[in-house]
Amino acid sequence: MSSPRRPNIVFVLTDDHASNAIGCYGSAVNTTPGIDTIAAAGMRFDRALVENALCTPSRASFLTGTYSHTSEVTTLTTHLANDRGTFITALKAAGYRTALFGKWHLGHGPDHDPVGFDHWEVLPDQGEYFDPEFYTPDGPVRYEGYVTDIITEHALAWMDAQGDEPYCVLVWHKAPHRPWEPHPRHADLFSDPIPLPATFHDDYEGRGTPAHHATMRIADDLNDIDLKQDPPSELGYAERAVWKYQRYMQDYLRCVAAVDEGVQALTDFLRTKGQFDDTVTIYASDQGFYLGEHGWFDKRFMYEESLRMPLVLSYPARVAPGGSTEAMVSNVDIAQTLLDFAGVAAPEGMQGHSLVDLVTAEDPVPVRDAHYYRFYEHDDRSHHVWAHYGVRTERYKLIYFYADGMGLPNTRDTTYPPEWELFDLEKDPCELTSVHLDPAYADIRRELTLKLWDLQQDLGDSPHPRQPVPEGRTR
Repeated sequence: MSSPRRPNIVFVLTDDHASNAIGCYGSAVNTTPGIDTIAAAGMRFDRALVENALCTPSRASFLTGTYSHTSEVTTLTTHLANDRGTFITALKAAGYRTALFGKWHLGHGPDHDPVGFDHWEVLPDQGEYFDPEFYTPDGPVRYEGYVTDIITEHALAWMDAQGDEPYCVLVWHKAPHRPWEPHPRHADLFSDPIPLPATFHDDYEGRGTPAHHATMRIADDLNDIDLKQDPPSELGYAERAVWKYQRYMQDYLRCVAAVDEGVQALTDFLRTKGQFDDTVTIYASDQGFYLGEHGWFDKRFMYEESLRMPLVLSYPARVAPGGSTEAMVSNVDIAQTLLDFAGVAAPEGMQGHSLVDLVTAEDPVPVRDAHYYRFYEHDDRSHHVWAHYGVRTERYKLIYFYADGMGLPNTRDTTYPPEWELFDLEKDPCELTSVHLDPAYADIRRELTLKLWDLQQDLGDSPHPRQPVPEGRTR
């Protein structure tokens, strides 16, 4: 009896797509029939969490299956050394055809260009929305058109040219990254008022200094490039903030619309070719994003809107349709999951967990009971979010803002007194009030402080020198 065919893999990754702007996650602001198609045919992950909510480190984690301290990709300007093993190099060595189209953002040149791909076309750094340039092994090429469409079309052409051998294609979009430049065909979408999130007028009273210090406020920090036009002069501060929110959301959601059309084109192609059932199709974003929650745009913080990424996966040959799970999973898990589905051994040193049993077993066992997070890009000149790390469990979240760039690129050398925050996510799901100093949470605080320390030891990360050693532990 012959062994079953190894699956194709189609991995769509976007930049800054919030879960609550996806239909299958209950969006109140848009519809996404393309992405919803994948969820309906497979599994939706409701607690998919990133280990570092920043584009470059997150993409490195997807590829390498490791945390930022292991990949050494910690900020936007620390790039991935291309001699590191990835799930792509493992698939390629196992006979897969491989390709990458779109955003790379992990560095360029002989030490950082993509390796392990039969074909690649990547945007320089952040890339452009219109008539974008792409880097290729043969040099730069500029294409006319809209970047989201070009990425999808080139991926489809490559897929169509493949033979019977299994393939893996990464369709990694720029959209919906700032400055949110939609295609003209979507100019009339979302013209009706978009509802404000419940925490839009948050004053951060229940949080520490970091939330007050950050410059990610829609009211104050969106600029003329983001908005494309000046607010009406007669508006007061509060009215102008709402006007900016509407402009921001219109363009953001219009960019998402083009992504979703591309996802639909990919799944339509697979069905037409009779390949959908035998393909692992995955959609994710490299982190979450603030869509007006707490009055913010952007990401970086360990708060839920930034920490939680969308993740849906279908593989009808092995995964039952229409499922969902609240198990905590991470972007570091994706590499081993795809390799496991392909029957390829994971390279030594990957730190995630395969999610195959979680999505195929009748009685799946969660892969972790706590999630570790670390953000390194301290007080950068645009957003001013303090460096921090923390642990999230089923109910609680502990964050330590160590507020030190530690000499890393794209950080400031200014340090601030460290601060702690603790949230009871059951009682305070919007994370409005830290209970770190509440005596009623003393035992929880002690337990989580130990859990954080132990997780760092298990994962090979180092607590910041300013963090006190928990009772019962040694440095």
